[in-house]
Amino acid sequence: MLYPLYEAGHLMLAPMRLAAEVTRLACENPFNPLAYAPQSRTVAAGCEMFERATRVYAKPAFGLGVPERIVWERPFCRVIAFGEPSGALAAKPKLLIVAPMSGHYATLLRGTVEAFLDSHQVFITDWTDARQVPVAAGRFGLNDYIDTCIALFAALGPDLHVAAVCQPSVPVLAAIARMEAQEHPLVPRSAVLMGGPVDTRRSPTAVNALAQEKGFSWFERHCIHTVPPGYPGVGRAVYPGFLQLAGFMGMNLERHRDAHHAMFDHLVRGDGDSAARHRAFYDEYLAVMDLTAEFYLETIESVFVNHDLPRGTLRHHGEPVDLGAIRRCHLMAIEGEKDDITGLGQTRAALDLTVNLPEAAKAYHMQPGAGHYGIFNGSRFRQDIVPLMRGFMERSLRPVAPRPAPVVPAPEPHPILLRRGPAAQAAAAAPERPIVLPVPVLAERHRAPESIPQRIAL
Repeated sequence: MLYPLYEAGHLMLAPMRLAAEVTRLACENPFNPLAYAPQSRTVAAGCEMFERATRVYAKPAFGLGVPERIVWERPFCRVIAFGEPSGALAAKPKLLIVAPMSGHYATLLRGTVEAFLDSHQVFITDWTDARQVPVAAGRFGLNDYIDTCIALFAALGPDLHVAAVCQPSVPVLAAIARMEAQEHPLVPRSAVLMGGPVDTRRSPTAVNALAQEKGFSWFERHCIHTVPPGYPGVGRAVYPGFLQLAGFMGMNLERHRDAHHAMFDHLVRGDGDSAARHRAFYDEYLAVMDLTAEFYLETIESVFVNHDLPRGTLRHHGEPVDLGAIRRCHLMAIEGEKDDITGLGQTRAALDLTVNLPEAAKAYHMQPGAGHYGIFNGSRFRQDIVPLMRGFMERSLRPVAPRPAPVVPAPEPHPILLRRGPAAQAAAAAPERPIVLPVPVLAERHRAPESIPQRIAL
């Protein structure tokens, strides 16, 4: 019943929002003599704050000044490519930014996309609001998310670079591990994990503590609701966007309260630039989408409660997800010193768990003074992190000597007795030699076969 009550509340407030907007326009109209009264700005500011606080925010646009193309689409996800197709664009390396499916739209990563437009062909996952997807389209759980990642890596490959921002770090890492285990020829060249909850047992935050404290059943009882009539996804079980937004705001309530007080003061003083920056940020921040119930609950259980990926118990359609299978895809982990969403060490765990990936194919960066948002957007991101990511992706195109295969010793026929003095010499055994594949064989393994069709036009 919560979803219909929420919708009814917004409908009841609609006349008041309209009245507040009309009053604001009257107070700001230069042809209205009352607009020059001392209290006009205060009244107009109050009306705008009320209208913004009760508005349902629509999905924003990227608005980067470059053409946008849909190059891949399924009911729950589509991929947007930026830039007009040309030879110059095709010559640039390909970068897929996997946006989080955690409430906000992909436009939250507008700054991330913009930072790579001049150096890469940039693609981004644009997840669909679950209330807009008919029930007939089926379910979308964690396995389906991993399937989507695998399909995207194959469709956009070869020589694809991937950047997973926050939540997608786990399914992206799982997808790479499954492709590596199957010797898939289109495994991404590199993957950058940015503030991802790979192992939430490390430096647990308030978000992690809540999941551990409440458990799976609490979230199932209190967070899952049914989409009401009026939407294409009527009848679908979802985690509503307005509940997610309440959680986002509640984690930093004082900061948001102070920001809105400052916004009111800017409006009263006529500080248009500061007010415009506030509007731009909150137009993005307050626009949220619903998640499918199965994806939300499976993520809570697998990532935050059971820690399946770091414990080696995660399964994809019944098959184990073994991070030890990753041997070709270069990995970089990026964390923020003051990240209150994903604690220090949670993303770096990916480098520790990929035991068979050469150390030369790994990289780590901790950004001093940066919070969660600051590791994929803002001045620190542009000045410090972007050059590191570009350098890492460029290095991933160079061959790296593989780790030698682990040697399993044969069982001893008799126990070995340790004693003082010279030990008896065992019979000379053939020296161990690392297995070195000929260059043509290595080249053949890493070359994408011509028989695999490209499923999208880049």
